[in-house]
Parts: sequence; C-alpha cells; structure tokens
Amino acid sequence: MSTAPVMKETSPGRPPRALLSADALSVTFPGRRGGPPARAVDGVDLDIGPGEIVALVGESGCGKTTLARALLGLVTPTAGRVVFAGEPLGYGPRALKAYRGRVQLVLQDPSGSLNPRHTVYEAVAEGLRIHGRPGDERTAVADALARAGLRPPERFFLRHPHELSGGQRQRVVIAGALVLRPEVLVADEPVASLDASVRGEILALLLALRAELGLSALVVTHDLGLAWNIADRVAVMYLGRVVESGPVEDVLSAPRHPYTRALLSVLPESPAEPVVLSGEPPDPTRVPGGCRFHARCQILASGEAARTGVAEACRTQDLPVLPGTGPHAAACHWAAPEAGA
Repeated sequence: MSTAPVMKETSPGRPPRALLSADALSVTFPGRRGGPPARAVDGVDLDIGPGEIVALVGESGCGKTTLARALLGLVTPTAGRVVFAGEPLGYGPRALKAYRGRVQLVLQDPSGSLNPRHTVYEAVAEGLRIHGRPGDERTAVADALARAGLRPPERFFLRHPHELSGGQRQRVVIAGALVLRPEVLVADEPVASLDASVRGEILALLLALRAELGLSALVVTHDLGLAWNIADRVAVMYLGRVVESGPVEDVLSAPRHPYTRALLSVLPESPAEPVVLSGEPPDPTRVPGGCRFHARCQILASGEAARTGVAEACRTQDLPVLPGTGPHAAACHWAAPEAGA
C-alpha cells in the first residue's frame, strides 16, 4: 500500500453499543442560485466503538468530510441524528461545548490550523481556556505535548509554528486535541500534507495513543494504504452513502463493490489492472436512480452485470443503507450473490 507500514494492534472485541454513531444521518445543502439541493450525506449509518479506529475513504466530493463535520457537531443534520455514549447530540451552545471537549478534531493542514503568532504553549493551552478546565495549565500542556511525541515538552513551549518541521506542527495540533482528554478523535486527512518519511511516525503515534489512552478515532482519508495501516474497520463512501464496509483486512483484501475495486486498483502495489472510472465525478445535486455508482461502473460497462442478470436492477433499483457496523457488506446488486446476500 502507499503508506509506510506501521505496527498495528487489533482493538478489543466489538462492543454491544458504539461510542459515537451516525444514525440515518443526512445533510442536504440548499442549491446555488435556485438549483437543486446537494445531498452531501444521504441516510448514513456509521458506528465507532470504544478503542476502535474506523477509516472513512472515498474520492473528493463523496461526502466524507461533511459526514465528519456532522459527527463533530459542526454541521446540523437535515435528518437522522448523531449519538454519543448512548445519547443523541444536542445542538444548544452548552451541549455542544461539553461534547466538543470529548470529541476533538485533528485537521489535515497544521500550517493553516495553527496561528503563526501564537507559541506552541498558547496553541495547546487554548482549548483548556475555552473550556475552562481546572487544574495546573502548564502541567496539562506539558503532558499533552509529551504524549504527542514532543519531548522534552518545555523545549517547545516558546517556539512558533514557523520554527517547527511539518511533522512537529502536526504533533502540536494533536497535542491541542489531547489536552482536553477526549474520548474520540476525528482526523481529517491527518498525514496528507506531510512527507512520506513522516507519515508513518504520525500513524504510529495515533496507534500508540489508542493503546495508551483507549482513544477511538475516525480517520477521513482518500488513501486506502493509510486505511490498511491504521484502521480496524473501513467504510467506503460514494455520493453521500457508505457503499462498502467491514473489517479492513476483508474489505481491502477482497473488495466487493466495483468502486472499492477501482480505488484499490490504482495503488502502486496493486496487482490488479488499473481501473479508470468513466463518467462524471460524484455530484450531490444529481444523485441518479438505481445504484448511484451505475453510470461509472466498470462491471456494468463490461457486460458482466448483464450476464449475471442484475443490469436492470443496477440502473433502476436503489439499495438499502448499510448498517453502521457488522460483517463485510457492500451496497451493490452485482456483489450481492458474492456477498451471500
């Protein structure tokens, strides 16, 4: 895969109840200049268990960042709900403030998320001050920096972002999330802006934090190699829906959905012939009938769907929303017999 391998430990067995869930979640944005609305997220179920890392993968425009923002409470769902620790998320200021102390965002671009005029100490302490956390601030900041791999932490207190390497800046961003002692991290492309030599270090750090602190994480990425190295489960998203999900080894070793197969085929290490997707990229203002991938599907274009008798269903019959967790499953007419559905 495209990201350097890191040592990954398997998380504990799946819990009976998820820690963070999207429950039939939809986010629709008004159309521009009177145009049709954009169904960015369309009835998604997704669960993240305690101590579990879930990778959410897909092309740009598939809805994965909007889904992540909805799970963070930064976007209010049009329908459905976000559930945390068994309770639906409230959207009042007090409820959101308490929630964001327990579910923290790690952005992809540390240069853009760090104020260049603030020192490392101020950047990490900001969350403590916003949330009014009691206790010794200096000790909390030092502990967060040390957990993020910046040791000795005091050496970094007075530095500014421009004095740090890209990997160090990303560690400061992670420390800023850790200082509040959250239960879940939502990491949006956490290594996309880093050199290849540093990516493995940051992924290893996230795995170590899971092991040491019991953190859960949703990692949003277009990089299936990253998903392979860090995740317990993977959810593949296309045009607002999760179209394949399951244990990462199952999904990436034996993909069932043609979209997942296409994404995997273009990785440098893939033995498969690269699949060049035809047609237009996903457009949430124009969700087709039937399977929403059918206009770009290589299985349908090759005639294989017709030979197996599902071509008409591909074009006309919508598919059920995949459950938030469970065994390897794909929302695909052609894959259904293969999946034992």
